[in-house]
Amino acid sequence: MQYGFFFDNARCTGCKTCELACKDYKGLDAGRTYRRVIDYEGGTWETMPDGSVSQNCFVYHISLSCNHCSDPACTHVCPTGAMHKDELGLVWPDTTKCIGCGYCTMACPYHAPVIDQVSKKSSKCDGCRERTAEGKKPICVEACPLRALDFAETSDLLSAHPNCVSSILPLAEPEYTHPNLLINVSAAAAHAAERGDGRIANYDEIE
Repeated sequence: MQYGFFFDNARCTGCKTCELACKDYKGLDAGRTYRRVIDYEGGTWETMPDGSVSQNCFVYHISLSCNHCSDPACTHVCPTGAMHKDELGLVWPDTTKCIGCGYCTMACPYHAPVIDQVSKKSSKCDGCRERTAEGKKPICVEACPLRALDFAETSDLLSAHPNCVSSILPLAEPEYTHPNLLINVSAAAAHAAERGDGRIANYDEIE
C-alpha cells in the first residue's frame, strides 16, 4: 500500500491555512513546519510608447510537505534506519533510533525533515498516520478552504487525476525520489515552465 498527496495548483490561493493547521495539530513551535507554502513568481513589464503597460507576469503557490516518496533519499542516508517507510508507504523517523545527525535534512530535495531543537531528533510530516489508520484525511487536507489538497492511495489518485504531473517549478525532478505527489498544473505554472524562469518570492519564510 502506498499513500500520497494530490495538490490542485489551480485552486490554491496561498492562504497557508494548511500550514497553520498542521502546526497547531502537531503542536509545532514557531521554528518548525511540516508543510510549507511556496510563493513562486516571475515575468516582466514595460511601458509602451502610448503609455500603456505590457506585461507577462505570473504568480502561483505550492503547498508542499513530505511526499512519502517511493524511493526516499532520506531513508538511504539515515545511518541508523530511523527514517523508514511503514506499511502504508508513509515515511517517518523512529525517534528511538534517531541520533539527530541531520543527514536526512540534507538529502531530501523537498526539505521535509527538520531537526527538533529541543529533542535533537529528526521530525517531519508523517501523513498524520494515526488519522490515516482510522480512515481519516490528514489535518492539512481537511483544513484547506479551497479543497486544493487530497490524500489517498496513490493508485486511486492516479485514477482520479490521470493528467497530473509530479513536479512544477521550482520543485525537484521526480526521477530523483519518485514522489507520491500528483499536481494539477495551473495556467501560471504552465506559463512558468514555458518561459523557464521565475523565483521563490518568500524564500526567507520557508527556508
